Amino acid sequence: MKLETLVSCVDKDPEALAASMGLEGDAVIVNQCDRDGALVIEKDGSRIRIFECNERGVGKSRNKAMDEAEAGIILFSDEDIVYDKGYSRKILRCFEKLPMADILLFNLDVNEKRRTYHTERAKRVTPLSCGRYPAFCCAARLEALRKAGIRYSLLFGGGAEFQNGEDSLFFMDCLKNGLKIFALPVHIGREEERPSTWFKGYDEKFFFDRGVLYHFLYGAFAYIWGLRFVISKRKIMCCEVPPHNAVKYLFSGIRKGRELCRQ
Repeated sequence: MKLETLVSCVDKDPEALAASMGLEGDAVIVNQCDRDGALVIEKDGSRIRIFECNERGVGKSRNKAMDEAEAGIILFSDEDIVYDKGYSRKILRCFEKLPMADILLFNLDVNEKRRTYHTERAKRVTPLSCGRYPAFCCAARLEALRKAGIRYSLLFGGGAEFQNGEDSLFFMDCLKNGLKIFALPVHIGREEERPSTWFKGYDEKFFFDRGVLYHFLYGAFAYIWGLRFVISKRKIMCCEVPPHNAVKYLFSGIRKGRELCRQ
């Protein structure tokens, strides 16, 4: 098996980025900028293929990287990730030990305010827990993704109509298609702090977009999960928008999600 790291970035110097991230082995870098082009950098037996695309959208970027990937194991990544030395060997060893796994999720250090998970013991990921994991912790068997026809949504995430949620949808689609996902207490790197490209506060759009996402994630159960979300997070998220208005905006988003599915 070989590992290929798939990096999504916006308007970066790809060669400098590869060095700052500590990339090991082969990689695909999709650089969204104001031009189109492709080049290959070969160094120390590794090959970094760079694709520059005059477009925006994290879903487009990740789909392009998956289309161009060639290795048996792929690792999704972003421009603000810095890897531990030896991360590629760690990941490959884990897949060797878990031949039944299609996807493995690893630990990375992130700012406490942004941290949504930390795995302390190996466990199976389910539809009820998959929403807490980001793409940059995910390594997968490329053949399994392609056989299942898994793609990233173009409706959610940076550069899309609706705010974050593309990773949750990706993992949910994997589970619905029978792929086996495991989270492991294995550390591979850290996330460097930077301003969010999408988060502007817990405002009307935040709750509306969350409602759209919940329809795609939970279908007929979206209203229940949406109400649970607002109640459980009200002390943190309902400073700008009162809880009753947050529920109203979220339910409006669920209805929008239903309309989109009918189109």
